Amino acid sequence: MDKHEIIICSDNRGKIAEIKECLSFLKNVDIVSKKEAGVEIDIEETGKTFRENAFLKAMAVYKLAHKPVLADDSGICVDALNGEPGIYSARYAGENKTDADRCLFLLDKMKNITDLSKRTCHFVTCLCYIDKSGREHYFEKYLEGRIAFKPHGQNGHGYDPIFLHPDGKHIAELSIEEKNKISHRGQALRELVDYLKNNGL
Repeated sequence: MDKHEIIICSDNRGKIAEIKECLSFLKNVDIVSKKEAGVEIDIEETGKTFRENAFLKAMAVYKLAHKPVLADDSGICVDALNGEPGIYSARYAGENKTDADRCLFLLDKMKNITDLSKRTCHFVTCLCYIDKSGREHYFEKYLEGRIAFKPHGQNGHGYDPIFLHPDGKHIAELSIEEKNKISHRGQALRELVDYLKNNGL
């Protein structure tokens, strides 16, 4: 049986690892990054929503590869900051910053909010899957939590070290498998897996 290929529209190694682990149940599908697929393109995220940005990334790669593609746009929204950083999560601290820089920048923004109950936030992810015939499919999920007072944990990526899950653990303390069971991206990917299985993959 021929294998199908799905290209992940990302250069983020942590995100690619999470997606590959979640989709490993699809035995008839090869999951490859756009770099592994030989697609070299820088995509400007000019959308106003997570959904728009996920579509922009997916369609740009689809037009070059003409194969099924999967793009993810995600971020963290902090209630006390009126939903910031939102779609600007990756650029919130400025260009060419590390994940650690971004976490410290957000913690500094929150320094005057000393009541943990007022540090509520949520992760959001929107997946855009474009199938081989160019049709779009969207899967959007959320994970509620709070902003911790300092980073903790060595796993994950992005804002995971300062995101407190309701069970009291920092997301960066979890393994990929543990994180995928509860995370916003894990939930969305499970919906995608169900869709793909129901459509013959």
